[in-house]
Amino acid sequence: METPADLKRFIDLPYRMHARDPYWVPPLRMEVATLLDRKKNPYFEHGAADYFLAERAGRVVGRIAAVQNTLHNEIHEDKVGFFGFFECEDDQAAADALLAEADRWVKGRGLDTLRGPASFSVNEECGLLVDGFQTPNVVMMPHNPPYYQGLLERAGFTKSKDLLAYEGGNAAHPVPAPERLVRAVELTLKRYGITLRSLDMSRFEAEVDTIKRLYNKAWEKNWGFVPMTDAEIDKLAKDFKPVIMPEMVIFAEREGEPVGFGLAIPDLNEALRGNRDGGIVKGALSILWWKFRKKFTRARVPLLGVIPEFRGRGLDSALYHHVWSRAGTQGIGWGEGGWILEDNPAMKLGLEKMGFVVYKTYRMYDRPVR
Repeated sequence: METPADLKRFIDLPYRMHARDPYWVPPLRMEVATLLDRKKNPYFEHGAADYFLAERAGRVVGRIAAVQNTLHNEIHEDKVGFFGFFECEDDQAAADALLAEADRWVKGRGLDTLRGPASFSVNEECGLLVDGFQTPNVVMMPHNPPYYQGLLERAGFTKSKDLLAYEGGNAAHPVPAPERLVRAVELTLKRYGITLRSLDMSRFEAEVDTIKRLYNKAWEKNWGFVPMTDAEIDKLAKDFKPVIMPEMVIFAEREGEPVGFGLAIPDLNEALRGNRDGGIVKGALSILWWKFRKKFTRARVPLLGVIPEFRGRGLDSALYHHVWSRAGTQGIGWGEGGWILEDNPAMKLGLEKMGFVVYKTYRMYDRPVR
């Protein structure tokens, strides 16, 4: 699938399929087109992908991307290929054909496992929603109908890993952290000589460079981790700079050296839920209206990590507490933390101490290449 007309049909499909799902938040079409563009997305500096459509009687009924993430295979020393951007009507034959095409594509590149969904990696939208369908997805998180799980499992895919999303607070008004947690955080910071500070927007590029160093060090041992290149982080920073609230980006430092950070971003999907066709003009104006007039009440903590030397010391909880308390000063009362690997006890505990609970589960699936 290479023609502009086919790419348009690829992008259009979810807007048609999910038009009546009140919990699916339409992404901006222009952002999707940029993500898929091999010249504009820095992912393609180290990875490859092809896109496929399934048709029945001339009508598009499904789509899929087959993905080779070279950095993943170098880091984990495996031969995993991925599928992503998966959308399909409740049609097993169509789903089987799409997955078989992705299977054929990754096999042709010498890979032995097909994993997904991941669009294009764990640093972007990934996982199939298997629990928590009755609430809208937040920014940079996927949403899909319940029947997708059956399509994949009947096609022979089995669970690889569950990714947990936690929620906490109340969108109507900020909820203070438990007093015992506040005292514990103060003791942790004092014991290890840690100071916390917010993002300095006057030094934005230097702050982004600090995040680059911390990100790839703090996550290097995680399941599925793929380092983000400088170009990928720069693009992400550029995209979110207009809506970042510096009070909600917290650095942990010891003797002036960064040892961890936590980042919360306003849930832009609050502004985009009514933009059902994904139009850029209406969507952009809506985001600006919410930022400056209506005010966001929800946020997501997509990134929070500590370098290996400081893990297991309660710094995760300290960062969560400060990110969340600063969000409260901006009028944000509800937040999502995640996703979190199901077998990452330290990060789970940090959220649970804040009173957060699991409210959505996303699943990554594997199938041996046939």
